[in-house]
Amino acid sequence: MARLPVQAGGKTPKKGRSPWWWVHHWLGLKLAIFMTFVLATGTLATLSNEIDWLVDPAQRVMPRDTPKASWGDWAAAVKAAEPEATIQYLVAPLEPWFAARVVIERHDGGLRIAYVDPWTSEVRGVHGWFNVNRFLRNTHRHLMMPVAIGVPIVGSMALVLLISMITGLATYKKFWRGFTRLPQWRKGRQGEARRFTGDLHRFVGLWSIWFLALIIVTGLWYVVEVFGGRAPPEPRPQVVTGAAQPVGPELDALIARAQAADPELRVSGVSFPDKKGRGVLVVGQARAILVRDRANAVWVDPRDGKVLLASRGEDLSLHQRISEAADPLHFGTFGGLATRLIWFVFGLLMTGLSVTGVMIYSLRMARAQDETRSRHGLARLWVSFGPAAYPAVGLILISIALTPGAVVAAAGG
Repeated sequence: MARLPVQAGGKTPKKGRSPWWWVHHWLGLKLAIFMTFVLATGTLATLSNEIDWLVDPAQRVMPRDTPKASWGDWAAAVKAAEPEATIQYLVAPLEPWFAARVVIERHDGGLRIAYVDPWTSEVRGVHGWFNVNRFLRNTHRHLMMPVAIGVPIVGSMALVLLISMITGLATYKKFWRGFTRLPQWRKGRQGEARRFTGDLHRFVGLWSIWFLALIIVTGLWYVVEVFGGRAPPEPRPQVVTGAAQPVGPELDALIARAQAADPELRVSGVSFPDKKGRGVLVVGQARAILVRDRANAVWVDPRDGKVLLASRGEDLSLHQRISEAADPLHFGTFGGLATRLIWFVFGLLMTGLSVTGVMIYSLRMARAQDETRSRHGLARLWVSFGPAAYPAVGLILISIALTPGAVVAAAGG
């Protein structure tokens, strides 16, 4: 058997890296800046409503054991506080300590959100429609750009994640053993920081595979929708509506008709008639799993309370069910706060994978004496990103620069 050549000093040269490793390494390093931004904004978006709750006192209420006021009471309170505004829709409290939300449109076309105590119907505040939740969702989904442009850019990261997952598994020999191989820090060993970071990177990556696959599939689906793969929408009955908006007992009666048409419907939102001739729309959750609230919908004629159409999530086509499942799976909304917390934790882990990948490279390069003498660590790292760093930073800056325009547009400016 031929022997490997021996270098000076008696050392045998290391075996060359596999093509899988180079692809994994190149993608993880060159696209790290933009990937980290996308993952971080998506992670924060899972708890964006909770962040809004923390920063906005109007959204915080004290849970009570007494019965809540009705949907009609909430609408009537907002109408009294904003008599010139048009109510667009009402949303039930996300959790018991959240206020109900009533989205209104003022005469100047600006959107506002009125926060209502669900027990007393007190209007606790009327604030701008563009909040932390909207900022994080829009930034993560399409970078504040037009949807047709921004979604494919962000969605392309799902393809990068797919390639990274495949190449990472191909590089990690007998990876299934890594599920029980806890990273350990051994003091005094040369290169221990890089070795520990690498072990941590692999360990977290293995335990996050299920979540990574979920984000990849749903992320690619969003791109498919933009390029024409969107599921056909449910039919919308048209009605001729009057000028008055139903509030108080009138609205409650319409919602009661809707619930009589679908007794299993747990109402989470009510939309008012609009300029397109839409009736009162009552939505929520029922028997179908992994569907948005809109999948279970009852349309009611506000003039006479007649039920115009009732659609149920379990009656949707396969194409529609796939479309409806994308958001609940991508953001973990299907199980309430518990699943959103799980999604947040694994989102942090995925963001950490992007960061630790760069750390591994940086620590490896720090061992090269000629590099450490020629450049500072951050400068060396920036150079290692290569030309890909400039469009990545550019896209992030564009997203930030477009934010004030989105705020003004939402305010009717």
